[in-house]
Amino acid sequence: MADTTLMTIPGQVDPVPVARDITPREDGRIDLIGLPRPRIRELFAEAGLDARQAKLRSKQVFHWLYHRGVTDFEAMTDIAKTMRPWLAERFVIGRPNVVEAQHSSDGTRKWLLQTDDGHDFEMVFIPDADRGTLCVSSQVGCTLNCTFCHTGTMRLVRNLTPGEIVSQVMLARDALAEWPKGVMDGLDDAEDAGHYTADGRLLTNIVMMGMGEPLYNFDHVRDALKLVMDGDGLALSKRRITLSTSGVIPAMERCGEEIGVNLAVSLHAVTKDVRDEIVPLNKKYGIEDLLQACADYPGASNARRITFEYVMLKDKNDSDGDARELVRLLKEFNLPAKVNLIPFNPWPGAEYECSTPERIKAFSDIVFEGGISAPVRTPRGRDIDAACGQLKTAAEKKSRAERDREAAAAQQA
Repeated sequence: MADTTLMTIPGQVDPVPVARDITPREDGRIDLIGLPRPRIRELFAEAGLDARQAKLRSKQVFHWLYHRGVTDFEAMTDIAKTMRPWLAERFVIGRPNVVEAQHSSDGTRKWLLQTDDGHDFEMVFIPDADRGTLCVSSQVGCTLNCTFCHTGTMRLVRNLTPGEIVSQVMLARDALAEWPKGVMDGLDDAEDAGHYTADGRLLTNIVMMGMGEPLYNFDHVRDALKLVMDGDGLALSKRRITLSTSGVIPAMERCGEEIGVNLAVSLHAVTKDVRDEIVPLNKKYGIEDLLQACADYPGASNARRITFEYVMLKDKNDSDGDARELVRLLKEFNLPAKVNLIPFNPWPGAEYECSTPERIKAFSDIVFEGGISAPVRTPRGRDIDAACGQLKTAAEKKSRAERDREAAAAQQA
């Protein structure tokens, strides 16, 4: 067990944030992933480079890290050979430790990852015909305790650092072998840092919908996504990034102003009693206040609608009356909205059942007839517990020997 103490704050109370932006390593080296250019420059200067050298080297290293995706200083061919060992002695280019990688029969991929201080978290890649979406975690565990969500049954351990968030995207790029222009030897002096586009790529979209509540780790999520959106870095458009929140109202306006990505809200109920039960955060931030915060979200428009996520729970939130009330609420607040209806993904010990397909269709039809788009999300990755609400791994129950045997068997196959 790692020595990081558990956060024990319940979901309806704001957790105390973890201030550190880098997870300490046993070898004393500093992981550069997740750090912006000014911070890299500062670290190079603190390590002994003069101001001019620190500025030049930080620009070069930043390019190799985020545009080329290299994981070894020796691959940075425009940096002097004598300089590369100096960098390697003091710094490291990190990736999460992969504990286990799973492939679903529908093409979904899930990784169980581990931080340098020994805590597990997960990410999921969901391929579709016209896009590929990476579901990224922001915390180890979760503090919200949503009763329908398997991930919510975990305790919150700590926030992920910017590097631990960004490196999920980088690891996915590694696995999909799609760094812009490839990882090549040599660098044309006339070449600009370049700009990544999603055209022809497998990974086209990012959703902050993995483990944790992103707005309870606001600063680190913001800093990580700025690197993802940096034109000289990972360069993914903010229009291809969606942040999901259960309704941390005080941080929602900041999210729109300081990050500017698409917003998704885990609504899941239209009455106080039901939402209090299944999303306990509702006891602190009620439905009406949440919807007003959505109406005030910077940048929201018909072209950039707010997505409302609604998990379908049998005899709990799936009646015709619930559907009509959902339409009424969204129209009352004049929200540019889309509703994603999510069939409940069962897990051992869950106290809910999924609504029947007929009931889900009837609910969807009512919302559509009310003038609001309400597609039914196709469950993905259920066979590897990678579907919505299932990001709590059964792999943590396996011994290292079991994982090694499974990996060997998969390799032989």
